[in-house]
Amino acid sequence: MSASLLRSRDLQERVVKLIGSDTELGNFILGRESPQGTGAEAARILLRQIDGVTRTSYSNWNSGGGNGSASGGWGGYAASEWTYRSGVYYPARRRWRTHDGHAEPNRDYDYGSGGYAADHSPDYGSTEDKGNASTGGQTDPQDWGRKFLRTNGACCYIDLNHLEVCTPEVLSARDFVAASRSMLVIARDAMRAASADLSPGERLVVLANNSDGHGQSYGSHLNFLISRETWHRIFDRMYPDLFVLAAFQASSIVITGQGKVGSENGHEPVDYQLSQRADFIETLQGIQTTFNRPLINTRDEAHCGHSWGSDRASSLNDRYARLHCIFFDHTLCQGATFLKVGMMQLVLAMLEAGHVDAGLILEDPVAAVHTWSRDPDLAARVLLADGRSLTAVELQWLFLERAKEFAETQGFGEYVPDSAAILELWEDTLSKLEAGSIESLRSRLDWVLKRDLIEATLGDRTGLDWRSPEVKHLDLIYSSLDEREGLYWACERKGLVEHIVTHAEISNLTRQAPTDTRAWTRAWLLNALAAASVQDVDWDHITLAAPNASHGRTARTFHLYDPLGFTKEYLDARLQGSAPAVGNERKSKKGNSKPMKRRRQT
Repeated sequence: MSASLLRSRDLQERVVKLIGSDTELGNFILGRESPQGTGAEAARILLRQIDGVTRTSYSNWNSGGGNGSASGGWGGYAASEWTYRSGVYYPARRRWRTHDGHAEPNRDYDYGSGGYAADHSPDYGSTEDKGNASTGGQTDPQDWGRKFLRTNGACCYIDLNHLEVCTPEVLSARDFVAASRSMLVIARDAMRAASADLSPGERLVVLANNSDGHGQSYGSHLNFLISRETWHRIFDRMYPDLFVLAAFQASSIVITGQGKVGSENGHEPVDYQLSQRADFIETLQGIQTTFNRPLINTRDEAHCGHSWGSDRASSLNDRYARLHCIFFDHTLCQGATFLKVGMMQLVLAMLEAGHVDAGLILEDPVAAVHTWSRDPDLAARVLLADGRSLTAVELQWLFLERAKEFAETQGFGEYVPDSAAILELWEDTLSKLEAGSIESLRSRLDWVLKRDLIEATLGDRTGLDWRSPEVKHLDLIYSSLDEREGLYWACERKGLVEHIVTHAEISNLTRQAPTDTRAWTRAWLLNALAAASVQDVDWDHITLAAPNASHGRTARTFHLYDPLGFTKEYLDARLQGSAPAVGNERKSKKGNSKPMKRRRQT
């Protein structure tokens, strides 16, 4: 690599590339007629079946609203406090969703889950322009009913008409494969339980995909821990880091795509694509996530405390940042999921250490995504900023070479736990793609497996082509969580896909949290404390509230600001009295000052 292309930076802080995710699932009720679609009701009955602890901080203390338990109100609201408009449930109490101190206008409306090809109409919610007009634009239907799970420290909630599942924090790509699959197991169990309450002839359908085929897309977002300094270099300064990251993500769809029949969002017709999200990527960067979607998302929510107010002294927000990645497809093949997460960890670790090759920048990353996605034969070439013309596989090879050089010189060490396995599988995958042995990767890559299944059907059924509704139906049910119809699960049962983790590892993460992140202590606290006493819970804190003898209220907040702290080892030591207190516990009291002495004594 030319020295002129490599810009090194010394003495930069490096942090473990902790991983999280928030994934929207397509959901609707087949057989139920509704002019506004059934996504909203489907999501609601799914969430009702998931046991977790909700917030009560938005409800009136004396209103008899949500009590923090699974059977309480939705996100602190009583059932009567919800109104239904344009296919979406809205909380009666108005509140703004803010980012960086600014309200996000109408946010990203990834509405509908649509239905099975021609058998179900798209499930529209409000529109982006008219979105919340009926409520003054101040309600937030994108995050309600949030429940944190006492089992594994994860959470679930409803984002517009979709059940959204969020994995607990994990350190390695291998652990992420198990964690992400565990959340699908939880969603499937909820689907089975909810189906018992449906009317005859109705069926609840849940899809682990990113598009309904009717122009609606919903995200499967990844989140990575990076240093705050790296965040500033990517987004605040005129460094090539942003453009290198964009080039990597754009070319990675040869590995990370789930595959998609047809096109959407105004693009020219096509038989088959690598990526489901590609048609909906419209700009290079931006804070929005559901309209004019960016390849690189700039949302800054570290979940490590706040850099303002009374939390500033103990917050880690100035040290850590969270890269919120909305670009990737939801992959079911374990090999694809392992690589999708692992490759991003490697690239971010290199950027953080200053190992940046400005010669890998694309002339137009967004256009490259569209071009490469529509070329399942992997022959399409796009221009780099320096004038070279490369295929996506060739550009991925260059990123792999840089990663192998970095591993030999500086090393990924503890910052990317599975680095050797990631590099090995990455190289093997690119070698097969380059050699044209694409079919040999049907056990590893979703887009290859899905295309193979559909082409086999087209060969067996005369009269069908890529534009037939039956073929789009196959595209959708590939990702159905119902094991009786989901094509992926049928392939898994027959041993046709690679395994990175075992069923036992997946099952274990449905019952307990990862031991090496703060998810362990979060789950322990939620189990140890009465659910009714949880006033507020989020990724980085839990606030308890309880009445006292003087009719006042005492609130105690456990701050879990360090995502790499509060592990099982730490908690065990704390319970044995050999570690400092859990987080920065802070009490706040309300009530008159007269009985203060007695409350302190109590």
